[in-house]
Amino acid sequence: MNSNNQFSPLIILLAEDDIDDRLFFSKALEEIPIETTLIAVHDGEQLMTYLSENVERLPNVLFLDLSMPRKTGFECLSEIKENEKLKDLIVIMFSTSYTKDTNYEQDMINILYEIGAHLYIRKPSDFNKLKKIIEDVLVMVIEKKFLKDKKENSD
Repeated sequence: MNSNNQFSPLIILLAEDDIDDRLFFSKALEEIPIETTLIAVHDGEQLMTYLSENVERLPNVLFLDLSMPRKTGFECLSEIKENEKLKDLIVIMFSTSYTKDTNYEQDMINILYEIGAHLYIRKPSDFNKLKKIIEDVLVMVIEKKFLKDKKENSD
């Protein structure tokens, strides 16, 4: 979590029930040259509680696992996009692929995009690939934030 950019730290919310996946995500962030603050929740109910309690201080991006207990990523995404105060939150769906049935996976991805997901990412098993994917997403978030800030300053 280095500080080589001119922006305030990106606030990243990770909704992930798998402890190993949370650890790999955190380690990857530490090696990316973008200043970040990571907040992690362990299930869908905890995610929605966190968002409702922090509606005035939403994260810059949410990495949302599809398969979580108590409330799935699908359910959370639907609730987020239906909520006027949360609907603009950048949501990156982050899940294990369904390699046995590519048609099912593609249909699922299409539905996620229709609901409002910004991106669907398969969790890579390779740590360097995970780092690259996270960094690429964060660069896109920074560029979007920069463009939004620039537009607001010119109004």
